[in-house]
Amino acid sequence: MLRYSGVSAAAVAGSGLLAACGGDGDGGGGGGGGGPQRSGGILIHGATGGGSKDTLDPHAPVQAADIARCNNLYEPLLFWNNNYELEPALAESVEPSADAVTWTIKMRGGVTFHNGKTVTADDAWKSIQRVANPKAPLSAGGQLSQIIDFQSSKVVDETTLELVLNTPYAILDSLLAEYTLGIIPGGEFDPSNPVGTGAFAYKSFEAGKTSTFTRYADYWGDAAFVDELQIQDFADDSSKVNALQSGQIHTVDNLPYNLIDTIKGAGGGVLIAEGGQWVPFTMRVDQAPFNDVKVRQAMRLIVDRQQMIDQTLSGYGTLGNDMYAPLDVAYASDLPQREQDIDQAKSLLASAGAEGLQVELFTGDDIGSVAVPAANLFAEQAKAAGVDVKVTKKTPFYDDNYLSYTFAQDFWNTRNYIPQAVVGTFPPDQGGTYNETHWDNQEHRDLVNAAAQETDEAKRAELLHDAQEIEYNEGGLIIWGFRQQVDGYGANVQGLEPSKYLPLGNYKFQHVSVQ
Repeated sequence: MLRYSGVSAAAVAGSGLLAACGGDGDGGGGGGGGGPQRSGGILIHGATGGGSKDTLDPHAPVQAADIARCNNLYEPLLFWNNNYELEPALAESVEPSADAVTWTIKMRGGVTFHNGKTVTADDAWKSIQRVANPKAPLSAGGQLSQIIDFQSSKVVDETTLELVLNTPYAILDSLLAEYTLGIIPGGEFDPSNPVGTGAFAYKSFEAGKTSTFTRYADYWGDAAFVDELQIQDFADDSSKVNALQSGQIHTVDNLPYNLIDTIKGAGGGVLIAEGGQWVPFTMRVDQAPFNDVKVRQAMRLIVDRQQMIDQTLSGYGTLGNDMYAPLDVAYASDLPQREQDIDQAKSLLASAGAEGLQVELFTGDDIGSVAVPAANLFAEQAKAAGVDVKVTKKTPFYDDNYLSYTFAQDFWNTRNYIPQAVVGTFPPDQGGTYNETHWDNQEHRDLVNAAAQETDEAKRAELLHDAQEIEYNEGGLIIWGFRQQVDGYGANVQGLEPSKYLPLGNYKFQHVSVQ
């Protein structure tokens, strides 16, 4: 039985309802058609974005196509399930000591890698060491690299790993569930022959185009229905949706909201899930004009959040208040909801000496279907405050310049506050890996770190409220809303279930069949 430290399963799940559409666009999940699911055949998924930077590295996915591949090839020690609750995965239990300094991980028995090798605690430890290398931490390793005592941690036996931390960390289990912490043999990644434990094994990969995987017969969980999984990259939404309508592909993630009725009318299905996904505008706080907090506050007051939801999400979303992690039990919902205030925005800009401000906003189709429409709408809204926003669309967006833009967008999936704050607001030498705003606030960081060490939930919530209030007042993110996750699938697809975490039921395609 998995023990949770600090945040209970119910608290982690948060609130919100899940809704799924069947083949006719109504009812429960499961996909189109009735009757039992059939085995065999090929499932072809159309992924948003992709390009020459595509990767199969389990510890370094960036865009949606990468994430889809990683969630079928590899598995972490724990899972976030469709209701955003922690579940055992390659570990059957994760137990903390009373002071949350020593964590004992018991590996699931009978699990093998795609090469036939039995998965051991040593594989888990070496995978964690690769991710959490203090000199070059990868996506899931930012915070781990700061808190693990690498000298004291040890493999007890083939099925037991003892992680010793240099500080209490009450929510270590949530870090071990990140999809960017897949366990690989000996912690070594071979790009020419990647090996994991997922329901599908590697067959072929061509960056920017197509990757192919085959059903792994000895998978420890429920075996995949289809014999083969193909993931195809699509640089733009129109070609992706056209491919779905013509039957060339079976599933798409991040279906454009204005095409929901079109897909339904053509006999396809639409999967809709409540969650904590967001597509922020990102302002670099270390560069002009956004190094002036008054300018950042003005930009936040320019945006008409409800109009953003109505027009770019077709109403499929909820208001944002420049704070992330809405499913976290500690989400600071009591802070005043920001609304558009053009007069106040003009006053702040004048006070900052930024009247007639001109800025360039970088966006791209591979951020997701909502990004470009949101960028264009923001540019229109900004005119009322005398701000000239030049929208520049890049293809691909996620190239070597990612994280360097002064003003841009990004996309994030559901996370609780602490892991999101670490990965997205801490500087690189403190564990941050995707800090688009180049935020570096010691007071905020100290509060987040203190909250992570606090085993008392009430005290942790107080610390996190203070941290969120700092970001609310001074941060570099414009979080105008949280979008419902909307994905599409063909009428002959069965087995899909909505998820609060990632698209298409966490991209777990082993549950999907094609009739």
